[in-house]
Amino acid sequence: MAAGDYVQEIGYDDDVDLDLCQAIENIIGEKIADGDVDDVFDVILMWWRSDDDDLIDGLVDAQATLKEGGVVWLLSPKASRPGHISPADISEAAPTAGMHVTSTVSAAEHWAGFRLVGKKNYS
Repeated sequence: MAAGDYVQEIGYDDDVDLDLCQAIENIIGEKIADGDVDDVFDVILMWWRSDDDDLIDGLVDAQATLKEGGVVWLLSPKASRPGHISPADISEAAPTAGMHVTSTVSAAEHWAGFRLVGKKNYS
């Protein structure tokens, strides 16, 4: 993410990392938009857990408000934490949803981050 990016957050719940959210807001220079905002975004910040709805459907839905060339950051609880989704499951779901995982990061103490882009934007 970079200064000026327009970011939407979906899947917000009590377990999200508020320090990470604050750091993102400091970088982009504004508040992160809620999941119910109907607009087009540069970045979708997607908090996802194993007991959430179908991941493929979630990724497809996230792309509905993502600008062409935009990025989805899928955040999942780290291994051995409640709600963890295996990287293999994410790598399997992404192409079905029309996306590719391009990188992974340790996003926060309890959250792993997966950067996804649309197939036509993959390079």
